[in-house]
Amino acid sequence: MATQAERTDVELSNIGARTIPEFEGVHDVWPRGERLKAVRRAAQMYKQRFTSQGRIRAIKSVDIAAAPYPVEYAFHNAVSVPTLPLISMINRMIVVQYDDWNGTARTLVFEPTVPDGSAEAPFYRNLRALIDKIPGGHLAEKLVLSYYNEPGEVLEKLGLAPDDIDFCTFDHLHVQDPRMILGSTEVIEGETEPRRALFGDAKMLVHRRELATLQSLHPMQWAWYVDGGLAGVDPAKFVTFDGDIELGPGIALLWTPGHTDGNHSLVVNTPDGVWVSSENGIALDNWQPELSRIPGVRKYHERFGREICPNANTLEDSLDQYDSMIKEKTLADPCKTDPRWLQILPSSELAPRKRQWPVVPTYVHGGIEYGTIEAGQR
Repeated sequence: MATQAERTDVELSNIGARTIPEFEGVHDVWPRGERLKAVRRAAQMYKQRFTSQGRIRAIKSVDIAAAPYPVEYAFHNAVSVPTLPLISMINRMIVVQYDDWNGTARTLVFEPTVPDGSAEAPFYRNLRALIDKIPGGHLAEKLVLSYYNEPGEVLEKLGLAPDDIDFCTFDHLHVQDPRMILGSTEVIEGETEPRRALFGDAKMLVHRRELATLQSLHPMQWAWYVDGGLAGVDPAKFVTFDGDIELGPGIALLWTPGHTDGNHSLVVNTPDGVWVSSENGIALDNWQPELSRIPGVRKYHERFGREICPNANTLEDSLDQYDSMIKEKTLADPCKTDPRWLQILPSSELAPRKRQWPVVPTYVHGGIEYGTIEAGQR
């Protein structure tokens, strides 16, 4: 009988992907100070090989929605002045086209958030109930909540059809409802018929630990996941993996645990160098607090001697999240327009809205676009 590792290798081979040997075992190194060193060394080694292997064909991000988020979570309670309790962060869907290791042209959708699904996570349900009780709460909600595009509309704008998509993935499954992406044989509460798959036969790439979390939630995780989000979803719609994987030249999904056990980051090589995307932070200020103008964030860096200031709504393992953000910083290249800043694009990015001052990002990439997204590659 095949081992789990052997089954994973076969599954990855079937989609033209492969594991990354440089990171094998680094997250098991002990003690924790040595683990951080091992993660950094492995990232430095891998970057040399990753950049030499080639680039993706094209990439483009499109805004989906702006959602409310507590300031206290966004910067690990570092903000040192009175502020609005909620800020807005913008969810973006990213479409990437690349060749896999078998030479097959592929299209990946990263972060195809369906706002209706996210609203059903207990955290947002409870937040909505609280807002409803506050006089003028609905007006306040309008200041932090905006809708721009549904994932299906994004495809149309890019000239793509659902059947053009090979894979979709999220860096983690907080506030995501897989039924609304992959379809379900069961009717979601409040709806009249089962959901159809958003991207045809596309499969969802998900770290094995992240999928297992959604299958068996701990009370400390419960508020951030859509309970029942797997009901009626065909298990064959998932491609699971462990650790770090390369999907093809110039594109990888790196395991970055801590924010959640199965968190992973999108890494792509472009004409301007390497970009990284995840929600370990919601602004570049999280990864580079020494440059931050948000009150308290630079002080957090100086007081504790920390190279990062994490997005800390769950902190399933704060030390792992620290190491993971160093892993991301090591991979990312300096920004071409301002080399002080790294090419890290938060998968949910703090909105640069004046009414949120002084909790506004010190520097904003505002999206990513290289090459031309083309239909009919499948």
